[in-house]
Amino acid sequence: MNFVAALGARTLAMLQGLGHAAAFFWELLRVLPGALRRFYLVVHQIHAIGNRSLLIILASGMAVGFVLALQMYYALVTYGATESLGLIVNLSLVRELGPVVTALLFAGRAGTSLTAEIGLMKAGEQLAAMELMAVDPRQRVLAPRFIGGIVAMPLLAAMFSAVGILGAWVVAVGLIGVDGGNFWSIMQSGVDVWRDVGNGLVKAAVFGVICTAVALYQGYETEATPEGVAYATTRTVVIASLGVLGMDFVLTALMFSTP
Repeated sequence: MNFVAALGARTLAMLQGLGHAAAFFWELLRVLPGALRRFYLVVHQIHAIGNRSLLIILASGMAVGFVLALQMYYALVTYGATESLGLIVNLSLVRELGPVVTALLFAGRAGTSLTAEIGLMKAGEQLAAMELMAVDPRQRVLAPRFIGGIVAMPLLAAMFSAVGILGAWVVAVGLIGVDGGNFWSIMQSGVDVWRDVGNGLVKAAVFGVICTAVALYQGYETEATPEGVAYATTRTVVIASLGVLGMDFVLTALMFSTP
């Protein structure tokens, strides 16, 4: 009976937390139009959030392109299909690896920074001071960061995929000796802009919503202590990563299940 009671209490607490997070997300959506009236704040956040993750995104994209070209070549050479290397690398990056890896890196870099920033503002009572001055902190602080994360994520994913394709070309053509013309031509003929590249950017935008919303919620609802802020940043990475991986399966099933 004690186990059942503990399980029920844990389930109720989880449902309560989900309801509170849903209410927070709804309030965040409600104040977005007001945040757009201060568009300079949104532009500043796009620049700040993008810069926080740009270097690691570019370095990771290049490394993934190097490794992907080598692994795909070793697999394809067994079946005499090395001419498809460029196509497989491109589809792997723009459909899957670009959005997902970018989102995971974004959660670990920019997401934790957002959580710590909002958490420290709460610990320093800056958010409470805004409320005393009749300034909604959701509209003034959270909403511009939310929009900035949604806009920055597809841009970062596109740069990750572009750098990854460039890295794959360097390895395939310069190191392995694959024909450069064939590498690009089969890629151009086999990749559809809307179905492949467009769906990949849609994925990245959805992941941007997840990562940014989780980071802002954890920072806004954290305990106003150093331990609370540290714990909130850890929860941001875990929850955002799991959310990205789960939503990736759903989006892939919806986007690519039919030819």
